[in-house]
This record gives sequence, C-alpha cells and structure tokens, in this order.
Amino acid sequence: MSSPAPCTRSWSISEDSLRRYVYFASESCIQELLSASDTTRVGNSSDGWKVLTLDNGVEISKRRSGSLHTFRSRWLLRSVSPEQFITVANAIDAAKQWDSDLVEAKYIKDLEDNLSIIRLRFGESSKPLFRNREFIVYERRETMDDGTLVVAVASLPKEIAAGLHPKQNNAIRALLLQSGWVVEKLEDDSCMVTYVIQLDPAGWLPKCFVNRLNTKLVMIIENLRKQVQACPINGDV
Repeated sequence: MSSPAPCTRSWSISEDSLRRYVYFASESCIQELLSASDTTRVGNSSDGWKVLTLDNGVEISKRRSGSLHTFRSRWLLRSVSPEQFITVANAIDAAKQWDSDLVEAKYIKDLEDNLSIIRLRFGESSKPLFRNREFIVYERRETMDDGTLVVAVASLPKEIAAGLHPKQNNAIRALLLQSGWVVEKLEDDSCMVTYVIQLDPAGWLPKCFVNRLNTKLVMIIENLRKQVQACPINGDV
C-alpha cells in the first residue's frame, strides 16, 4: 500500500482580505518592535530581555520565546540620519546581509505604498540557517507621530503564502516569526537603531544551533550602516 501524499494546503485570498490581514498582523509586529526599542525599559528584568554584550554603544540582547529566542541589537549611528538608514532597512537589503548566496529577492505584490509582499529564496551554497530555504514575508513601513521610523517584516502563514506563491519542491519554507527596525532621530543628524529578529528556519536544524546563529543576524545593522555611508543620499536628508 502506497503512502498517502503529503497534505499541502493553500488558501486563495482576495487582495482586499490580504491587505486587511497583513495590516492587522503588522500592527502587532510594530507594537512589539516599539516595545523592544523603549529605552525606559532597559535594565528592567520584567521585560524578559537579557543583555549579552554592551560595548561601544552596541547592545545585543535576547529574550526567550518558547523554544526559540528573540534577539535584539541597538546601535547608536552617528552622522547617519533616520532617512538615510531607512533606505536600506528593508527585507531585501537585510537578506543580502544575512547570506551572500541569496538566489532571489523580489516583490510579489504591493498592497499599498508602504505595504508589500516579498519572496526571499536562498540556494544550496547558503549558510546552514538558510540553505535551500525561502520566505514569503510582508513588509510594512510606518512613521510614528514623533517621527520615529518603523519597518516591520514577518512571514505570512504558510497556507496564505502557498496561495500567493507555490513552494518549490527542493525548498524549505521557513518562517521569519518577527523582525524589523525602529529608527529614532537624535541630535546632530544621528539616530538610534533597534533591530529585532526571531527566526524559525524549519527543517532539521536543532533549536540550540538556530539560537546560536540568530545572534549573528542582529549584527547586520553595522553592514547596513556601511552601505549607507558608501552611498550617501544627495540633497537635504
């Protein structure tokens, strides 16, 4: 008797329903990012964050979330304005910093000017955390009333993602559970950047291995800062 075929569900969803779902989901992600960036809570053990390193204005922290950890980095970027940094603070530029063997990065759908669906695909030669993996994520960019810039990026549920873009046979569809940036404007055209990430690569990788590698992902702010300074923006920003 042959084994039953694996169940691969997908949901067909209208663009209006997709927009409403992503807006609701991203609102929660934005609030999580703002909470993680709240400097008044630094040192408050009740918020669950444990500082791993603190050196030269760079803080790296983690917080347990189930079997996986959420990681956070905070950097004071001098002579980099929020407007400059936000130009490279997006899912595609970040993915290039995660792994140079990014095979494909493209916008699947723009739901609004600040709300998009993106596909990221990594190849066989990628690092273990990304090898033969793909992510279908939303990206939402918002400016708060006080001028703070927020970029929220997270995976769509697998059923919705499958309806938008069928999974390739040789790819593992991993989950970016939450990630994003909070960019706060400071004096002297500088900014404080907080980056948060929680990643479930799926597949066979043990959770302890995933958590070790996740700590390296929060270092991408430094690479993005170098990218900004190598390509300064002309004009008033």
